[in-house]
Amino acid sequence: MMFRSSAAICGALTALAVSAGVARSEASGVQSSAVVEAACEGAIVGAASTYNPFKPGKEEGGPKTASGERYDPERWTAAIKTSLRQKFGGVQFGARPKFALVEAVGKKVIVKINDVGPLRPGRIIDLNERTMRHFDPSMELGVIPDVTVRPLSGDDWTAGPVG
Repeated sequence: MMFRSSAAICGALTALAVSAGVARSEASGVQSSAVVEAACEGAIVGAASTYNPFKPGKEEGGPKTASGERYDPERWTAAIKTSLRQKFGGVQFGARPKFALVEAVGKKVIVKINDVGPLRPGRIIDLNERTMRHFDPSMELGVIPDVTVRPLSGDDWTAGPVG
């Protein structure tokens, strides 16, 4: 009986410490890798590309995202493959966008998943311009292979690089 009580108290204290770390890191605008990793679910691996519906000749949709927000090339956002929509909370008009941790080329960034699309084969995520520049400053690659995307639990994340 004493062991069960101690284990329950330990579990509760661990949960409290993680949630306090999340709150502290969100207040500063930068999440630590340990806090982000604790909030991650299953990973998806595939290729990432970039999109901007305002560029001439682009096949993507218009200025509104699936969540109803206007596309903004300067925010940390992305569109997930349509078949992954449910894994990211539905991503639908009027619903609060979800967040994901994107890892590639030794860098990590939290993005707001505010759009979906029928991406080209092998691609799992389309990054907006700011996010793609984080991974490919010259924007010359066009596609980044072997990107890992992890949905983040909760919806109070601050999008941007993870330190």
